[in-house]
Amino acid sequence: MTLGSSDPQCTLDDLCINTIRTLAMDAIEEARSGHPGAPMGLATAGYVLWTRVLRHNPENPQWPDRDRFVLSGGHASMLLYALLHLTGYDLSLDDIRQFRQWGSRTPGHPEYGLTPGVETTTGPLGQGIANAVGMAMAERHLAARFNRSGKDIVDHYTYVICGDGDLMEGVTHEAASLAGHLGLGRLICLYDDNRITIEGSTEITFTENVAERFSAMGWHTLEVADGNDLDAIEAAINAARAESGRPSLILLRTHIAFGSPGKQGSADAHGAPLGREEVCRTKKNLGCPEDQDFCVPEATHEIRERCLARGRAAEKEWSGIFRDWESSRADLAKEWKTAMEGGLAAGWDQGLPEFAEGELLATRAASGKALNAFARRIPELIGGSADLAPSNKTIIDGAEDFQKANYGGRNIRFGVREHAMGAILNGMALHRGVRPYGGTFLVFADYMRPAIRLAALMKLPVIYVFTHDSIAVGEDGPTHQPVEHLASLRTIPGLTVIRPADANETVHAWRQALAAADGPTALILSRQKLPVLPKAAQKDARLELGAYVLAEDEGTTELILIASGSEVHLALNAAERLKKEKGAGVRVVNMPSWELFEKADSAYRRTIFPPELTVRLAVEAGIAMGWERYVGDAGAVIAMNRFGASAPGGVVMERFGYTVDNVVAKAMALLGK
Repeated sequence: MTLGSSDPQCTLDDLCINTIRTLAMDAIEEARSGHPGAPMGLATAGYVLWTRVLRHNPENPQWPDRDRFVLSGGHASMLLYALLHLTGYDLSLDDIRQFRQWGSRTPGHPEYGLTPGVETTTGPLGQGIANAVGMAMAERHLAARFNRSGKDIVDHYTYVICGDGDLMEGVTHEAASLAGHLGLGRLICLYDDNRITIEGSTEITFTENVAERFSAMGWHTLEVADGNDLDAIEAAINAARAESGRPSLILLRTHIAFGSPGKQGSADAHGAPLGREEVCRTKKNLGCPEDQDFCVPEATHEIRERCLARGRAAEKEWSGIFRDWESSRADLAKEWKTAMEGGLAAGWDQGLPEFAEGELLATRAASGKALNAFARRIPELIGGSADLAPSNKTIIDGAEDFQKANYGGRNIRFGVREHAMGAILNGMALHRGVRPYGGTFLVFADYMRPAIRLAALMKLPVIYVFTHDSIAVGEDGPTHQPVEHLASLRTIPGLTVIRPADANETVHAWRQALAAADGPTALILSRQKLPVLPKAAQKDARLELGAYVLAEDEGTTELILIASGSEVHLALNAAERLKKEKGAGVRVVNMPSWELFEKADSAYRRTIFPPELTVRLAVEAGIAMGWERYVGDAGAVIAMNRFGASAPGGVVMERFGYTVDNVVAKAMALLGK
């Protein structure tokens, strides 16, 4: 018996669609966990998109001009894995049998870099839609930069499948609003309108008119009444492709767990296996063999061969266009290679700004100067701020804005949309060809934390410019004074946090961030002006190693003072008084990055913190959490144990103990003097 053969009207399309459904059911049943409902309901839409519309080459998942596909509702991962397998990607039936198992290439939610054909890591709802917006923005920007001489070497679409849960999340509101404003006509979203969530019908929480909402945000909206009507779905996608001036939302009326006699349309099918008995009943209902698991009929191989042939032909055609373009634009071709490989052009870090000893400059201002110096040599740099560019200093001077009428601009106006900004930056980095950055106040890093976490998980080289870094913000008060944020960011695995002490170190922090290729970097910058440190004091500066000795008395060292950012200056002044007035031998360690320090070899780390020097005092205008690993049992931390207060920044710092007198007193107490 072959799959679906019991139905004489069964077509090859039906066979493949039902194969997607049964693979999803079987894999989830085998794993004893997963989400069968969405893959079963979306099987038809996914099949139409992947076999009739999507321009992709399964033999080369990294072909630069492929269409991008994002499964925003990552819990429906078996839909994607089944499509990858059926269309010829390097994902075997054995891989699918290992769904959700240790070491498999088919994890519970899609993971970027693990499975061929997976464009982004999705799972936290809404992130995928914002990623797709970023991908569409990158496509338009690269098209504006590289399409010349009538040769379009950047000419693709971004497709995303989302569900009710995605559209409830605030990040999608932010991202969709910006996408509509920007007129991203090559962004097409298929909305799985099955009207079911974990708790039951969407009637209990979600009764808005989605089409009208998206229309109000500048989107083109279409509706398909039957989510199993292949031709209607294809026609809607083609109509969306024809709309060049607006992103499109296609509302597909689907049924969760389609084909299941006992679970179709039920919330019970969302996040749990159907159960062996129901699986058998469903297979019978679909005309599939009840006694075969992971059944992929030989007839479906025809679709695989079609997709492979189409993919080869599409890439071959593009390669011909590319060769003609390359021969006529050798200058741009060199830039293209650098951009798409994620490299940096020769001389990218030459001619950087240097600041004179004693000059007063906020590190946010130094960051702006550094950004502009690098931007002149790195045309891939593109980014902006969540409506705080004048404060964050994130404008590229002389560059135009990225807008609907000018996708070649490099200054992105994200608006007051921190969460969308973070997820859009991820999408841009995932697309490749650009080096994205985004800025806001450090206190608002919380609004984009889910996106930062995913950037770290995917090892994306995104740069965050977080200014106004402490209680020294002053008059704006505790709502705008970050105290727990440094510690919070440092807990994210794979995120490098750098808090430079002065303007020159800020330049080096930018250099380090741009050189990093294995994850995101957060630059933590001051609002207030800081003096530029003497070059003599920084003769041993090694920002790339995370910490270094900034000052040390001759003779016996009794105490190590450790600080980051603006508090480094406080530590230096306190050390000077300890030496002059108390006769204490002090080492001052500037520690701009815990993460870089932990990557340094153990021998270097011991030179900075010798085991025998146990009396240590850390000074940082944030909570103390984490510093215990560096100060040890015999040490202490001058830190914030509460929220700040509204007053001039200098007054706030003084009232909370960030003074030379307090540091000296704490140090002497530790020394028992």
